[in-house]
Amino acid sequence: MEEMMTKKYYDWVVGVILLYGFCSGSIVGVFGAAPKKAVDVPFQKNYAPSWSADHIKYINGGKEVQLLLDKYSGTGFQSRDAYLFGHFSMRIKTVPDDSAGILSSQGAEHDEIDFEILGNRTGQPSILQTNVFTGGKGDREQRIFFWFDPSKLYHTYSILWNMYMIAKDIGVRFPFNQPMKLYSSLWNADDWATRGGKEKTDWSKAPFTASYSSFHIDGCDAATPQEIQVCATRGMRWWDQKAFQDLDGYQYRRLKWVRQKFTIYNYCTDKSRNPSVPPECVRDRDI
Repeated sequence: MEEMMTKKYYDWVVGVILLYGFCSGSIVGVFGAAPKKAVDVPFQKNYAPSWSADHIKYINGGKEVQLLLDKYSGTGFQSRDAYLFGHFSMRIKTVPDDSAGILSSQGAEHDEIDFEILGNRTGQPSILQTNVFTGGKGDREQRIFFWFDPSKLYHTYSILWNMYMIAKDIGVRFPFNQPMKLYSSLWNADDWATRGGKEKTDWSKAPFTASYSSFHIDGCDAATPQEIQVCATRGMRWWDQKAFQDLDGYQYRRLKWVRQKFTIYNYCTDKSRNPSVPPECVRDRDI
């Protein structure tokens, strides 16, 4: 894994960019080998505004975009196409300084893989929250302190989504048969995002700005039943090869480091919600 957390909120879809319906995120490395190198393309090639288009600012012909949040509106965008498996990546610089209550997210209906970056007070660590929804049910939250400042520089947030990372083989329902789009948004969530809603957005600091670049998508287009069938065929794409079916030893050690030093909540170890350890937590060594 690479980096992943931030002061505000970013949910990304694409499975977790990848999809929330898609989700995407900046910790690169949910796999045992390096994925194909991301290709820098302008925003317009793969994405389009989904709401409040007047709150999106284009820089250098769309090579970079900025999402703006003021007391009137936030904004968001989504991928032009839907995908079933693939590699999704962006570079993001989150809202700087005092961003309590701000949520930048990418999410979707039904199946979702979420990356959410929670706003915080200046000088306090940013929090990354992840979740996975299938069939409209989530309850798989994890919260992690960022070990770097995601607002100072661009960081790469990527997700690899394939048939081997979804726990279907042990009877756990994870996104695997429903095409999804990627979504990202910046919006006010001061009713819950920071300290359970105790910290409110300071609108004197508005507008709040989150910056994006490098809008890479290498996914299996799934707009028709025939395309979905093709995408669901194992072994045909690079992301299905053995090197990408699990984390390697180094990556598991890095995950353990994050769990020991930066994780502040993990549904896998919450006995009040899960008296028995969920099977995917055991299989994925996430406890």
